[in-house]
Amino acid sequence: MPTHRHQLTLATTASLELLDLTEAVHQWVRTTGVRDGLLSVTSAHTTARLTINEREPRLQQDMVRFLTALAPPQAGYAHDTETVDGRANAHAHLLGLLLNTTECIPVVDGALQLGAWQSLFLIELDGPRPARTVLLQLLEASA
Repeated sequence: MPTHRHQLTLATTASLELLDLTEAVHQWVRTTGVRDGLLSVTSAHTTARLTINEREPRLQQDMVRFLTALAPPQAGYAHDTETVDGRANAHAHLLGLLLNTTECIPVVDGALQLGAWQSLFLIELDGPRPARTVLLQLLEASA
């Protein structure tokens, strides 16, 4: 089963935001020439996650508000009293418990098999960050 690998690197601009990766990922899949396979998309970070959801600006605002309310920053978390990298980011790690590190998407006839309303998002939980890495691995189905 042939394997194709790629890495996306992107900057984030807000403390908590959703970045739509769908088109960038779809463009890369097209460059591989793979017609049928399985795409694994992985965030290389503990405070940036992935999800498949609807791309609608008001819903995305609701998602940010929901996540912020679920684990508000600076709520007296033990991890924030002695930070590892100078970032009081316990809330981001706690939110990460509930979100995916990896999404798998079938590829059929060279296209991502997503529903009509589905998009692939990177969810920044501890931004802004100058570089976030998303790893793509496409397993080509044997003919």
